[in-house]
Amino acid sequence: MNFSKLVPSVFYIDISDALTLFVDCLQFSIEHEDFKALQPYCVLAKDGVRIMVFQDEQLAKEHYPELRLETDDIEAVFAKISATHPHLLHPNLNKVTLRPWGAKEFAIADKQIGMRFQQW
Repeated sequence: MNFSKLVPSVFYIDISDALTLFVDCLQFSIEHEDFKALQPYCVLAKDGVRIMVFQDEQLAKEHYPELRLETDDIEAVFAKISATHPHLLHPNLNKVTLRPWGAKEFAIADKQIGMRFQQW
């Protein structure tokens, strides 16, 4: 058995919140979308990372995922996000911090998910 990628699905009450986070803030691109479907969705991608986001109020209220993105330059990622979207910085990890397990991390959050950025 061989796997090459994990593609998470995240549910939002309003898919425009997902686009604000992933497209505007993190600069993902929309690979495919069907915003007119009964359950609007899109596939977002950047640097070989993919995520599917769906608009589904019921599922969004049941699921609050936390995602981690690894990077080789956490300082640059932090500088970009803190300059363009400082309101998304998570109050408990709003600066690059060396964690006890050896990774540097900071976190952001929107209405639906939490996201940690890591550099080992």
